[in-house]
Order: sequence, then C-alpha cells, then structure tokens
Amino acid sequence: MTSLSTDPGPPPSMVERMTLILDAFACRSTRLTLEDVARRTRLPRSTAHRILDQLVRLDWLDHTSSGYGLGRRALGLGGGGGGHGEIREAAAPLLHELQLNTGLVAHLAVLDGADVHYLDKAGGRSARSVPTRVGGRSPAHATALGRAILAWLAPERVHALVGHRGSLHQELHRIRQRRGLAFERGDCFPGVTSVAAAIRGPRGPLAAISLAGDSRAPLERVAPLVGDAARQAARALAPAPEVPHQGRAPELRLLTSGRARAQ
Repeated sequence: MTSLSTDPGPPPSMVERMTLILDAFACRSTRLTLEDVARRTRLPRSTAHRILDQLVRLDWLDHTSSGYGLGRRALGLGGGGGGHGEIREAAAPLLHELQLNTGLVAHLAVLDGADVHYLDKAGGRSARSVPTRVGGRSPAHATALGRAILAWLAPERVHALVGHRGSLHQELHRIRQRRGLAFERGDCFPGVTSVAAAIRGPRGPLAAISLAGDSRAPLERVAPLVGDAARQAARALAPAPEVPHQGRAPELRLLTSGRARAQ
C-alpha cells in the first residue's frame, strides 16, 4: 500500500543532515542538548548523536557539560569576524551570565567604519524582542554600543568615521564622565532601550557589551553589571606579562612589583 504521508522524512545526504544540525544553533552563544538537536532537526536521536560526534571531532561544534555549541571552525566562518574570535570567546560567558541575571538581551559588537557589527547575541526567550542579529549592523552614532566605543576615540577620528553630528560629542563627553556607560532610548530601534560599555585595551576600545530591552528595562539598575562585564572581558584579553627564565630571582621581583602596584 502506498503511503499518503507528506512528511519527506530526514534529508537523504550527510551534508544536508549536517547543515540541518548546524542551522539549529541560532547564534554563537546557543547551547543545545542532544534532545534539543533531535527535536529541532527532526532527525532520529541516534542519527543526531552520531553526526554531533563527528562535528565535535572536526571542530565544527564543541561539547561541554552545558551542551553543544558552535566550535572553532563554525565561529571562524560566521559574521565576517576575522580576528574577533578571541573577543567572542572572552565575552561569550559574560553575555550568557548577563542575560540569565537580568532577562534582557545581551550583545557584543565591534566598530566597523561608521557602523557597529554584532558579533554575538544572547537573548533567550527575549531575543526576538530586539531586532538585531549576529553579523548585522547598526549606525554607531545611534546605538549605545557604538557610542560606548566612540567615546574613547580621538574627536578627529570620530568626525572622520561618522561626520559632524551636533550633539554627539557632548554625549560622548557625558559617557566618559559616567565611567564609560552609554545609554540609548529608542534612537536606533523604536521602543528598544539599551546600556553599553566598551571593552578597552591598551591601545583603545576593542568592542562593546550591552544589555537591551523594551522601554520598561531598568537600565540604571543593570548598568553596573554591564560595566563590570566589559572590565572582566578586558582583563581576560589583556596580554600576559612576559616572565624571564632566570631562576627564582625574577619571580621574586615580579611579586614585589605586584605588591607595589597594589599599593
């Protein structure tokens, strides 16, 4: 008897099945269990498990106690973010923690010309309430993320990037006075508010982290969390000091130097 089912069943080729699985990871910070993957792809659990193992071995995915996530190879392809892998790696757990602790949508972005380029987004169930996407762009001058970065650039560099905008330099000055916290209330996306802080390196701002939500989002209350996350990311990205290999004496000098800095 001929089946009348319209379900085409699982994809016939391994490439299609692998693509289904990779597509199940909506953004760079997504973590999924085996059951999640099987449900989203409609693949048999055993098939999903076998392909997941192969993708992990080939570095397309990674597997930890919290589930599966995009691996080194997949992250290297997405978002046009050559050279940003280290920043994403340092910020990803911080974005996840911010999102869990506040229920708001956390972002990581870098400056690319006159725009901010979104490298990561952690939103949970709230992700769709903020119309941003990994790999997308927004005008830097209109976003808290962009302003947080622009605040730490020389005025002539800001002018070269975004042109003359009457009140922008005044706002950037206020951001510096607020220890780097930048606020946006519907300037880029109507009804969306956000607070951001730059991840700063020795040579200037590297990226920015933000929390975003609707007009009811308690930005002032969560702002210190954003600033702290940006500082943690900066510390994680700081180059390790070179330790001379001359026995114990250099180690003692480093310890003494550390105490002097602490005082």
